Amino acid sequence: MLNKLPKPFRNFYVLTAIVFFLWMLLLDPNNLIARFQLGAKLRSLENEKEYYEEKIKEVEKDRDELFGDKESIEKFAREKYLMKKETEDIFIVEKKD
Repeated sequence: MLNKLPKPFRNFYVLTAIVFFLWMLLLDPNNLIARFQLGAKLRSLENEKEYYEEKIKEVEKDRDELFGDKESIEKFAREKYLMKKETEDIFIVEKKD
């Protein structure tokens, strides 16, 4: 049976190396497929991190604007939450793209 195999595959070290690489690529818990999946998840999480960092900057800007003076508090409430005085009416004008 060994005579039917090509000469390189009859070598003990070559067989051991092939078994080792197959084990590492397919059977090990840290195999190649898992590494690619973890890499994709890492890139996705880094993109989410950038998104949330931008949102944090926006919220900090709004917070700094809010804690200014009384006029800025009123402006912030009117623009963001559409608050109004009892005697006022609000009209929202939106532009079409």
